[in-house]
Amino acid sequence: MDLKMLIMLAGGLGLFLYGMKMMGDGLEKAAGDKLKRLLEALTTNRIMGVLVGTAVTAIIQSSSAVTVMVIGFVNAGLMTLEQAVGVIMGANIGTTITSQLIAFDLSGAAPVAVFLGVGCIFFSKRKSFKKFGEILAGFGILFMGLDIMSSSMAPLGTNEQFRSLMVKFENPILGLLAGMLLTALIQSSSASIGILQALAMQGAITLDSAIFILFGQNIGTCVTALIASIGTTTTAKRAAIMHLLFNILGTILFTILIVVGVPYVPFIKSLSPNDAVRQFANAHTAFNIINVILLLPLANYLVTLSKKLVPGKESDSEGMHLMYLDERIMETPPIAVAQILKEVGRMGDLARQNVEVAMNAFLNRDENATEDIYRREKLINFLNKEITRYLVMANGLSLQNSDLKLIGSLFHVVNDMERVSDHAENLAEYTEYIVENNISFSPAAIEEMQDINIKVINMLEDSIEAVKKRDKVLAAKVQPQERKVDELEELLRQSHIDRLNKGECTVNSGVVFLDVVTNLERIGDHASNLAYSVIDN
Repeated sequence: MDLKMLIMLAGGLGLFLYGMKMMGDGLEKAAGDKLKRLLEALTTNRIMGVLVGTAVTAIIQSSSAVTVMVIGFVNAGLMTLEQAVGVIMGANIGTTITSQLIAFDLSGAAPVAVFLGVGCIFFSKRKSFKKFGEILAGFGILFMGLDIMSSSMAPLGTNEQFRSLMVKFENPILGLLAGMLLTALIQSSSASIGILQALAMQGAITLDSAIFILFGQNIGTCVTALIASIGTTTTAKRAAIMHLLFNILGTILFTILIVVGVPYVPFIKSLSPNDAVRQFANAHTAFNIINVILLLPLANYLVTLSKKLVPGKESDSEGMHLMYLDERIMETPPIAVAQILKEVGRMGDLARQNVEVAMNAFLNRDENATEDIYRREKLINFLNKEITRYLVMANGLSLQNSDLKLIGSLFHVVNDMERVSDHAENLAEYTEYIVENNISFSPAAIEEMQDINIKVINMLEDSIEAVKKRDKVLAAKVQPQERKVDELEELLRQSHIDRLNKGECTVNSGVVFLDVVTNLERIGDHASNLAYSVIDN
């Protein structure tokens, strides 16, 4: 293999990878909200997880990318290990779509596809045509890259030294190592199998001599996920290990079957006896489908084994971290928006909880509860900062107009939620003040504070639920509640003045009473703002 051949091979591989990425990006943009709905399907069962993993990988055109995305989901707390294992298995099936596509040998149509695709990208004003153009152009570039790779390796078809080298890879250990190394370097099993198919086009390699290389490629593709798991949570690391375990166990099983004489290769060859390229595609697809069928019933054992290999505690929901967001998720814009909304919902729930705990602590004179309130307030401040950072990142993504409008409104939403928690912190300080200074309230004042507290909490619950579900009907119910809270605040102020005049309460208790009522009324104002953000979006 001379320098010119290596340069052509590298250039063809570069085009192949770029075309695959471009086509995947176009498909992902075209899928849009469908990806969100696919993700929601993950919560049903493991078989659905396999189907979703297959479908998403077929769209994105990379099992490594999907597995990295899954690690991001697990790291963000969106997905459990039990759900992740099904998606990872499905991703292995989905990645075989590329090799099946290659086997159709559409190189002749590639230049036309590139021409039409680029035309759609540059000259069409409609976004849907531009997305279609990306898919078409990526498809064409992929096959042009494959054609260049195949042409560069044409001399190897008649090279006896190369043929002798290929025979050596019939040794399982050498074949597996070669496949692992090749895929680990390229970080794409689709591309490494594409190289094998390009060699098969020139008659330089047969399935008999390359079957173990093909198996090894399935292990090599795990390198990307393992790298992505560095610096993630314990659970996310376990997801990466599960991916590796799944491929290692499948490879060991198939290698043993072939070594003991199971006619796997003859069977695959019999499906398309005169098409060596299709044989590689079928071997790759059959390997992964059979692997999933055999190992899916053992998925719980894979989860258990991953926990033993990666010991440690899983993070708690109130730790100083994001539960639903991870930078890996930003690679998939439609899902990124859904995850930001989930994190905003979590922040809202924490703010509401802080108000409830703060008022209960105040009414029960429970000074010990204030530490939890201050701790939760620090977490809410952290979430405010981090969610805002992700909102800025999301603004730079290719999103639909509705999603961009939502992102814009969420900047104000997180600010209102943070202010709600600030008022809860004020209430905690009043609790400490009345305990330290032995300030008490009349039964009437206690009853009035309980009354406005219940109304504000109900209002806050409705507004946060409306934000989480984008429920305009529920949001519209908040506005009448807000007017009632404003009216009640005025009534309570007048009642307080009447009690002062009658000598039923002290000046100190009266000042605190007014401050508490004012803070609750302002919490109601912020709840109203949250509801408006849903109505206006």
